[in-house]
Amino acid sequence: MKAGRWWLMVAILLVAVNLRPAMAALGPLLDLIQQGTGLGATGAGLLTTLPVFLMGVGALLSQSLRQKLGEVNGITLGVILIMLACAARGYWDSALAMLASAAVVGVGVALVQALLPGLIKGHFGASTGRMMGLYTTGIMGGAAVAAASAARLNETLGWQHTLAWWALPAVLALIVWITATAPRKRPAVIQTQQAHMQFWRYSRAWALMLFFGIGTGVYTLILAWLPPFYVELGQSRQLAGDILAGLTLTEVIAGVIVSAMVSKYHDRRPLLFTALGCTLAGLAVMIVAPISMAFAAMVLLGLGVGALFPLSLILAMDHLDDPRFSGDLAAFVQGGGYMIASLMPFLAGWVKREFTHLSWAWMGVFLAVFLITLLAARFSPASYHKAFAG
Repeated sequence: MKAGRWWLMVAILLVAVNLRPAMAALGPLLDLIQQGTGLGATGAGLLTTLPVFLMGVGALLSQSLRQKLGEVNGITLGVILIMLACAARGYWDSALAMLASAAVVGVGVALVQALLPGLIKGHFGASTGRMMGLYTTGIMGGAAVAAASAARLNETLGWQHTLAWWALPAVLALIVWITATAPRKRPAVIQTQQAHMQFWRYSRAWALMLFFGIGTGVYTLILAWLPPFYVELGQSRQLAGDILAGLTLTEVIAGVIVSAMVSKYHDRRPLLFTALGCTLAGLAVMIVAPISMAFAAMVLLGLGVGALFPLSLILAMDHLDDPRFSGDLAAFVQGGGYMIASLMPFLAGWVKREFTHLSWAWMGVFLAVFLITLLAARFSPASYHKAFAG
């Protein structure tokens, strides 16, 4: 592999690492953030809901973004916005400022996630599945480090500067990204009569969106509310953060496993069913024995959700061979999918306010995952091209 391609891989990985810390660092510190800003449970849920929803909006606008900005420039702008939003949290601590920074993070992440899958497929071709696995592993790795370090950094920096610290990795990612992509910049794709597919016309596109949305919704719910759930149960903030960090580290391991194995399975369903089964088992543990079996819940949810996220994207991109159309389908799936996912932490905040605990939220998510397990049976390789024929 040429040195330039390796350097591009490093740049993609570093960019990916910065796509979740601005959200993952919130959970272990959520009670402190609420005390410092006056946010209630529903408002606290919005800190994760808002960026995830905007990630969906950005994905739906990916075709326009690609034409106006180009893939490389759009991703560069996204990293800059993430960097600025994180830095701003060190200086403004009002409820409005926190929500505003969450919105800016959402726009930044949206730009990256809308444009990067198409760039990956365009540059890596047959290795797209493996590269997407590496990309999603980087996303989960960033979340793991943020969750593990939040409570510890808070002891010396305070919660504001702990959140602001994540501007530094974004600076590093920005420098490497600009260096790696400087020779690769190209004009935005020129629109032609064949430049777009109207994915809203295809039932398979909606099915893929629902599948991605619910699977990602489990991840966003865990990211926002798992640490506060354990703090409610009497565990320390640091332990709650460690549980989330262990879970996200297990997600990284699952992502690595998917990267290594995905090319061996033309039919993705065996991997999908394994991931869904682990997710269901982990949610069941959260419902019946969250403290005594915390380690089991951590491992099962980590393996399940960690594999489900990359597999959902890979599955969507499998359906079309053309990198542009494939990237646009992934953007459509992520667009509506992230909007669906964004509802889960918000609804969990409402559940917490109304019922004072989150057990009902875990039960609702269990039912939703069971339903998409039934849906996964439809995703056979023979159905890929038929689903978008005509």
